[in-house]
Amino acid sequence: MTPSYLSLPHHDGSAAHVPDDAPELGGTATVFVRVPHDDGASDVHVRSTPDAEAEMWPGVVDRKTDTETWWRCEVPVRNPGTHYRFLLQGGPRGYRWLTGTGLHPHEVSDAYDFTFTTPPGPPEWARDAFVYQIFPDRFARSPAADARSVPHWAVPAAWDDPVDSLGPTVATQFYGGDLDGVTAHLDHIADVGADTVYLTPFFPAESNHRYNATDFAVVDPLLGGEDALVRLSDAVHRRGMRLLGDLTTNHSGDTHEWFRTAMSDRRAVEREFYYFAGPDSDEYEAWLGYETLPKFRFASAELRRRLLEGPTSIAGRWLQPPFALDGWRVDVGHMTGRRLADDFNADVTRALRRTLADTGRDPLLLAEHSFDASGDLGPDGWHAVMDYATFTTPIRSWLRDPDTDEHRHPGLPPLVPRLPAESAAATMREHVARRPWRATATSWSILSSHDTARIRTIVRTRELHEVAAGLVFTMLGAPMVFAGDEIGLTGTFGEDARTPFPWQREDTWDRHTLDAYRSLAALRRGSPALRRGGLRWVVAQGDTLAFLREAPEERLLVLAQRSSADPVSVPAAGLGLGGEAPNVFGGAPALVSREGAVALPGDGPTFQVWRLS
Repeated sequence: MTPSYLSLPHHDGSAAHVPDDAPELGGTATVFVRVPHDDGASDVHVRSTPDAEAEMWPGVVDRKTDTETWWRCEVPVRNPGTHYRFLLQGGPRGYRWLTGTGLHPHEVSDAYDFTFTTPPGPPEWARDAFVYQIFPDRFARSPAADARSVPHWAVPAAWDDPVDSLGPTVATQFYGGDLDGVTAHLDHIADVGADTVYLTPFFPAESNHRYNATDFAVVDPLLGGEDALVRLSDAVHRRGMRLLGDLTTNHSGDTHEWFRTAMSDRRAVEREFYYFAGPDSDEYEAWLGYETLPKFRFASAELRRRLLEGPTSIAGRWLQPPFALDGWRVDVGHMTGRRLADDFNADVTRALRRTLADTGRDPLLLAEHSFDASGDLGPDGWHAVMDYATFTTPIRSWLRDPDTDEHRHPGLPPLVPRLPAESAAATMREHVARRPWRATATSWSILSSHDTARIRTIVRTRELHEVAAGLVFTMLGAPMVFAGDEIGLTGTFGEDARTPFPWQREDTWDRHTLDAYRSLAALRRGSPALRRGGLRWVVAQGDTLAFLREAPEERLLVLAQRSSADPVSVPAAGLGLGGEAPNVFGGAPALVSREGAVALPGDGPTFQVWRLS
């Protein structure tokens, strides 16, 4: 029998274990921990730290099944962020703590305690979302684009011209995609199965990426202006879809009117919006040293008022009709407001959360974040993040081809090498353990974005690409797909991956991969377990990852293999498999129990899903 996590006690933040994951302050939260009978625990306590004082309360047996005992504990909700863990005693394992990283036979710190937060939390729709990312200059070009003059900073390119990813025009090569082009191709986005469109910035800027905005108050005329955004928003919402924008709260462009005023008039209020070396100096702080991206200084109340606070602010204006964005992805959210001794990050998130709440709707506030985001996902922090650390890095390192053409810019950390499944699972468990469950469940699981190499380049084969796609649609979090991944586009790093979508060359599309994305999106859309369920690891061993997704209505077993390996045998009782489990994705035979064990197929690469109940 293959060593399995199924022999270990389990708790996560899903509804089966935490029926109310947003309990009211001052109340009590009921939590459940499930303990296999073989573990032998005869006593369970829950430990929490109300008002920063450690306390423990005994659990009681709630129910028993043929294979496990469910213990029920009550946790006082004294603070907006509540941390807790379980003490188990009795049985062959003796004294042990259960935290988000598993069982520990010794005293542990609070760092990996389970946690939940009081309301308000992320919008409910965002947990169910399938997000489709669009880089406007490269997605689609409407006929109206032909009549627009090319700006002085731009180097025009034909739609089929190669991307100048390492040359002098990397930021100025201009293909002329626009918002009406996006509207014209909503059928494709819906056909893939996406229900949320995320646009990288639509503000005017002297670059193709538009992160160096010259004005946050208008839509770039090169994209069609405000009227085009209204048309796109109307079309998206008529389909029952949602539309997200991209807001840069860390910096503006050096051509922005605020910065130009700050440079030309040292007595202007805008001078306080940025970091200058001194009152009479023109030397300023720029993001990562890029002179075109002067960094905002949020000690300025006027900057906060203009950019963040209320319905007339930049953040608020685009959420109002007729634009009616459904939220913001915030560029370099983890660096916003942070410089030397200054740390206004929490002030920025609180202000943005208030502005979003004032709409009376349920917009999403999601931050770009490239490492451990747990410190920024508290009760009034970001709703969620682009989950590079929890999902992207471990999954890509597990599936990476050792001979990949993926490229890293000089000065960036080296690529994570190809690692075994044990490493990928350990990384994911640690990051999930440090955050509120609902924040991770709402965060975006990403294989590629406009800032990274394409997944097809990293893994090199269709088969491994489709294993990766399987994981993005079945693991915890909301899937985000960068336009073109679904047809197998390639790219060795971020700028190289911003390839114009080949609408006129459908013969180059990988139809098999496109069909896989469609099928996986449909599977997730129809599955309560994949959208709202818990995640319980079964096996993480070398070339094999297997896990359960469980909801009260449904239980699924997921198997991902990066290559052929010895078949995995797991206890049928641990899976809760009584009869036959039909395959619902991948085409493998139904699972059956033989002599108390279930054998998972060893061929690979493969991605399979079975419905257990």
